[in-house]
Amino acid sequence: MTLVSQRRTARPPRIMLYSHDTFGLGHLRRSRALAQAITQADPAASALILTGSPVAGRFDFPRRVDHVRLPGVTKRRDGSYVSQTMGMDIDETTELRSALIRSTAEQYDPDVLIVDKEPTGFRGELIPTLDMLHAEGRTMLVLGLRDVLDEPEVLAAEWERKHAVEATERFYDEIWVYGPRSIYDPTAGLPLSPAVRARMHWTGYLRRELPCPVEPPEQPYILITPGGGGDGQAMVDLVLSAYETDPELGPRAMLVYGPFLSGEVRAEFEVRVAALGGRVSAVGFESRIENLFAGAQGVVCMGGYNTFCEVLSFDKRAVIVPRTVPRLEQWLRASQAEDIGLIRMLDETRDGMTVASMIAAIRNLPHQPLPSEAHSDELLGGLDYVTDRIRVLLSGQAERAAG
Repeated sequence: MTLVSQRRTARPPRIMLYSHDTFGLGHLRRSRALAQAITQADPAASALILTGSPVAGRFDFPRRVDHVRLPGVTKRRDGSYVSQTMGMDIDETTELRSALIRSTAEQYDPDVLIVDKEPTGFRGELIPTLDMLHAEGRTMLVLGLRDVLDEPEVLAAEWERKHAVEATERFYDEIWVYGPRSIYDPTAGLPLSPAVRARMHWTGYLRRELPCPVEPPEQPYILITPGGGGDGQAMVDLVLSAYETDPELGPRAMLVYGPFLSGEVRAEFEVRVAALGGRVSAVGFESRIENLFAGAQGVVCMGGYNTFCEVLSFDKRAVIVPRTVPRLEQWLRASQAEDIGLIRMLDETRDGMTVASMIAAIRNLPHQPLPSEAHSDELLGGLDYVTDRIRVLLSGQAERAAG
């Protein structure tokens, strides 16, 4: 046994999670949920999240979970990126992020690295770290994929451009899909080898729990959330228009703008909220939005992964208004969920994104079945599955080190 192996077997487990977070909150919130579950399941373990989210510091992190903030980049509506860092272009920012990731991995020396969604990282920034860890052979490498990525043809072209299939074949010991296999296969259409597919695990959705309970808002209310808010302007506008048009529409709405909704747009919305005389109330950002989900009579939301997990976790009737650009991920998720009766989707082509359609959707919310009534199969076992896999990976490492 080498000196490094002796040190590793003597120390508590270390889990590193990479979350590129160029847009919205989804990747960070998923990594945070995983880190919390892993450290709760193993009171000796620690977790370190590498994230590019500009709002990472506004979240509470549990004991033995911390984060390293990478220089930020912003995703434009056309899918291109721009650096948030003064005086640095996107290539310089990517090189800086890549160096920070590699040096953090060297110093933290993780037993397991969990990479969220992007096999090579943002613009390939993760490849030097994957090369290093793969060559050393001491860190188990896991690729975590949400339940839906994009249309199969679009995803296949994207992964080919990013050399993501090569990276998945070469580097990753396991691939975890954070959803049930029976609902959707995010890798359909990808030319993955049988050997890689044999290393895939469908975990189920990642259940969300209530943090420290707080006094609930005044009852009754429906929750309106566009997730991070960066692409939620149209949905929020439609909800406000519904309450403005129909003075009898109820119950009152609790609106969470999200941290990325434009300041100018939000200021205009605030004027409209004030004019509704308490029928709609609004907050900018809520790091413990689970409390608002738990108390809501129903939800009107966009179709991101984390929001969908919260709808299922708190068993809430929901109307999902999915975005369709720059990718169809939200529409695909909402369409599949509607087909099996979990939620109702407001589809632009089928229903029309009109004030009348939103009024009808809100009025119909109390008559929708609860998700638990529509689907009896276990959908939310993801965190338990992940913590079990972590135990298996760590025990396998210990056996190799001892040998």
